[in-house]
Amino acid sequence: MYQVIGDTQSRAFRVTWMLEELGQPYEQIKAKPHSKEAYACNASGKIPALKEGDTILTDSTAIMTYLADKHGGLTYPAGTIERARQDGLTNMILDEMDAVLWAGARHGFILPEDKRVPEVKTSLKWEFARNAERIAKCLEGPFLMGEKMTIPDIIATHCLNWAYAAKFPFENEALLAYAKAMRGRDAFKRAVAN
Repeated sequence: MYQVIGDTQSRAFRVTWMLEELGQPYEQIKAKPHSKEAYACNASGKIPALKEGDTILTDSTAIMTYLADKHGGLTYPAGTIERARQDGLTNMILDEMDAVLWAGARHGFILPEDKRVPEVKTSLKWEFARNAERIAKCLEGPFLMGEKMTIPDIIATHCLNWAYAAKFPFENEALLAYAKAMRGRDAFKRAVAN
């Protein structure tokens, strides 16, 4: 059985949601960043981590890619054009959504107070809204890549929910409807309830 180390209010949610979508059993250790449990799995103290036997994997995207490849779900096969497009979309979302939200969080409460630049959040909110419009243009159906849910859908939905909680506004109707539909998935609800 997999063990996910990380609180639900973090990128660990991406991993638990994926495991729910794949129908794989897991145990979640709801550790905070820089906790004893987090340091036991990652020298940086960052979460999430995934334990499988004696093996520990870190980074939510790397973990999800491993799980998708291992279980043959939520991904296209390695070496295909579709997989290259999927990986490109994954990296676009990480660069244009996740990184912007993370910068906002760092300057909001993570960095030492004397290192924060709260004024940067105005620029980051503008950047996120602009980038969200670009992501919306990637929608090819009910999912980002058409009829098949893939890793980018989990990351994008997590980022859209994070944006809402962090008060990073975006107004694209198609993206709002997409996020609502993704939150309506049974696996999403199970991961939230866990």
